[in-house]
Amino acid sequence: MSESKASPRIIRKKTGHFLEDFQPGQIFHHKGGKTITEGLFTTFTEFAMTTNPLSKNARHARAHGFEGLVCSPGLVMLVAFSQTVEDVSENARANLEYIDMRFGAPVYVGDTIEVETKVIGVRTSSSRPNLGIVHVQSTARKNVGAKEEAIVATWQRKVQVYKNDESIAVESFEIEPDTIACELVIPPYAGREKLAPLAHLSSPDSYFEDLEPGTRIEHSRGRTVTSEHIAMTAILDNTSQVHCNQFMIDLDPKQYVGGQLIVFGGIPFTLCLGLSCPDVGDNALGDVVYTTGRHTAPLQAGDTVFAATEILAKQDHPTRADLGLVSTRLFGHKFVRAEGEQNADAPAGWKKVQIFELDRTLAVKRRSHYA
Repeated sequence: MSESKASPRIIRKKTGHFLEDFQPGQIFHHKGGKTITEGLFTTFTEFAMTTNPLSKNARHARAHGFEGLVCSPGLVMLVAFSQTVEDVSENARANLEYIDMRFGAPVYVGDTIEVETKVIGVRTSSSRPNLGIVHVQSTARKNVGAKEEAIVATWQRKVQVYKNDESIAVESFEIEPDTIACELVIPPYAGREKLAPLAHLSSPDSYFEDLEPGTRIEHSRGRTVTSEHIAMTAILDNTSQVHCNQFMIDLDPKQYVGGQLIVFGGIPFTLCLGLSCPDVGDNALGDVVYTTGRHTAPLQAGDTVFAATEILAKQDHPTRADLGLVSTRLFGHKFVRAEGEQNADAPAGWKKVQIFELDRTLAVKRRSHYA
């Protein structure tokens, strides 16, 4: 019997969803899920320059009542957010806004995070008919089906998504988000006698008493992002092609911001959290809520991220005398060359470009109870 010489059937697959695919109330149960391994925990904790000893020192974490090293809120966000990409933003131009991101149960090495997302809005664009804005609400749970199952984070985001077929008419819609119970879980206060001997493990000047409203803290450290961002995005299972497929961008560079790969927004997000950590987050027992956040300029390989924090307000914790709530605004910025320019906030020949902004509330230890 002779073999057939016919050409094979070719299927050119398109992954992810386009603007015309999103429907009101549509639910995505995202593929995969992800277990927090020691390698994943270490890679992103160290990359982000996180200094909070809850994520660095198991003795310190256990003394405060946690089971072991605690995943930073930035790492929880990275792992949970990345799971939504294939269904929500693989065919996106840009992530526009984070809304009402709240944190719940602590996440430890060995926990498995799974995420689901509900579509709550689509808005079409009259000026750019090939694009629109998709509004979603996502919820991340750990250890689904086990007795320790718990919500670890919930948030909304808005993302600018391309159409697959520009000729298809897409109707705008908006529905109310679900009410999802998600409050920061903090172990009971263990007492000053037990905890004060550990005070040297965290910054001495980042307690509730130190963070005064009306203050702007310019954090001293910076972090250069190189092409390593491609591998780090892949480790998180983030499949968005604008972070890893330069050939796609080269075919139509005007369609993509800057004609270059864009660093996954979760990376500058978590970098800004880490860079601010010694001055603002070292004595936090958790981040309560990110009211709103947005990327204001793209980050690309070779750029260096810096951060600053404005202290907006303080208040007593509603149930814990040992803690206070601190409301802040976190900024990320980079410097770009500007030959001949003189700018008050940048060295000669450079200009400062804001890349990120986040309204953030932290639960912070009081020196009176911990040092």
